[in-house]
Amino acid sequence: MTLPDAPLNELQAFAAVAEAGSFRASATRLGVTPSAVSHSLRTLEARLGMRLLHRTTRSVAPTEAGARLLATLAPALADIRRAVGEAREAADTPRGTLRLTAPRTAAHLVLMPLLARFLASHPGMAVELSCDEALVDIVAAGFDAGLRFGESLQGDMVALPVGAPQRFAVVAAPAYLARRGTPRTPAELMAHACIRLRFPSGRLYGWEFVAPDGRGFEVQVAGSFTANEQTAMLLAAEAGLGLAYVYEGQTAPAVAAGRLVRVLQNWLPPAEQLYLYHPSRRLQPAGLRALLDLLRSTEDSA
Repeated sequence: MTLPDAPLNELQAFAAVAEAGSFRASATRLGVTPSAVSHSLRTLEARLGMRLLHRTTRSVAPTEAGARLLATLAPALADIRRAVGEAREAADTPRGTLRLTAPRTAAHLVLMPLLARFLASHPGMAVELSCDEALVDIVAAGFDAGLRFGESLQGDMVALPVGAPQRFAVVAAPAYLARRGTPRTPAELMAHACIRLRFPSGRLYGWEFVAPDGRGFEVQVAGSFTANEQTAMLLAAEAGLGLAYVYEGQTAPAVAAGRLVRVLQNWLPPAEQLYLYHPSRRLQPAGLRALLDLLRSTEDSA
């Protein structure tokens, strides 16, 4: 025997009439007309092949079959209403987990201070941060947002600037420069040991420079040490393994302490802006909206 499917609106109409004892009162509760409620009841009874309500000019009451159905249906509808209410509350109140992806060093420099403030302001939120140098498809990977430089963003993404623009720096340990000399132009890097960065795709990063005439160009350097993240590159430079091309902000403590020296500063490209990006402005989770609001207020006060 095939059981008939009963649409939720028909079941809601039946429960409302049975509980209120009135078509008019139930219609008001449901926000529809009495005739619409009556039509839903007739359709449901026809679908089930049984009468669910006794109707007179003075009253409406469940039949025995209707009373049995209502006893099971009422708690289920209450659970549905509660679940819908919780979903609406979740849409308005920052709660749950926000999943983000960012390059490791960029996350350390600009994202972590923002996330610390965000979590302090929204105790109902949790953040899961995945640090990855790869260009991640945030929709396919299930992330709410990501952090990248503007040139890496897809055209259909919505983006907000995060923090101050970031410059890069070429650094080496004083002992290395004393031993091998200080390069004066990017072309001289070919005679030096350089610490290379390999992306998850397998591609080696080409060091980017700008000529005096404004022309940008890359140098594919060589060296005996390669890493997939910049913290290891920085430590390798401090150990005297060669020159490293890393975020300028990351080098500041070591430069201030004399463990590293910046070179080729006049050849480096202008600072680049990092952006927090996400796929759509519509129906954003409350947690993401709260993070974006914090980011906007931070940028406005900067």
